[in-house]
Amino acid sequence: MGPPGERDEGWFTSLYAAEYAHIVRYGLRRLADSDASAELAQEVFVVAWRRRAEVPDRSLPWLYGVARRLLANQWRSRRGVPDVLPITDADLARVAGSSGADVTVGVADVRAALAVLSELDQEILRLVGWEELTVSEAAKVLGCTRAAAAVRLHRARRRLAEAMSDRPIHVRRPMLATIREDL
Repeated sequence: MGPPGERDEGWFTSLYAAEYAHIVRYGLRRLADSDASAELAQEVFVVAWRRRAEVPDRSLPWLYGVARRLLANQWRSRRGVPDVLPITDADLARVAGSSGADVTVGVADVRAALAVLSELDQEILRLVGWEELTVSEAAKVLGCTRAAAAVRLHRARRRLAEAMSDRPIHVRRPMLATIREDL
């Protein structure tokens, strides 16, 4: 993309053309309608223009992180139930011709299993599975280290496998809680 000094309208136009559809799809998976998703994408690119000197060459994870923070800010400002679909319905609003995990056999089973997982588990699985990010890129979106993201992904995959096999998901209590209860 070039050094920050060369980040003019041409740079922004090419960034927008390359990544806009990815950001809209990210929003479609999390919001109730396509208009809200397009609005989210517009806000993401406003931030990208304002902070263009900070946008890395591999910009998609950075843009996903901006989108994630914008959604979190929206939800916090409403202080009510967010206008978000559960994962089982949000992915039904997908644009036709999508690729990746959405076109595989058994998607309904995966969606149902995802619905029982925590939001953090769902997010790391979506970032790596549907958004097709690496663990390092997902870590940037989540604002954590690569090691923390790898652990979250490993645990989320294990929980997803347990949910899909109809086995109960085992929730482990922290060691300190166990020690305190025994005292």
